[in-house]
Amino acid sequence: MKTVSIDDLKRNLSSLIEQAAAGARILITKHRRPVASLSAADMEHVHIGARFGRGALKPLLRAPTQGKYLEVLEADRRPVSGRR
Repeated sequence: MKTVSIDDLKRNLSSLIEQAAAGARILITKHRRPVASLSAADMEHVHIGARFGRGALKPLLRAPTQGKYLEVLEADRRPVSGRR
């Protein structure tokens, strides 16, 4: 396991990330005390398909509400008579 200080990490981040991606485990120290480690990402649960990066957000409402949603929220928060 390779050990580097935070200062060395800042100066050589790209090369250290390449080493970690290749399988090396790097221990990061601050004032000679271990604080973190850098290693390759666990890709077991990461699924990248053909549509990766092509997602788009669609508006929830098709037309402007002009504040009517606030009335609905306020009515929803009013206590119902006879119930606590």
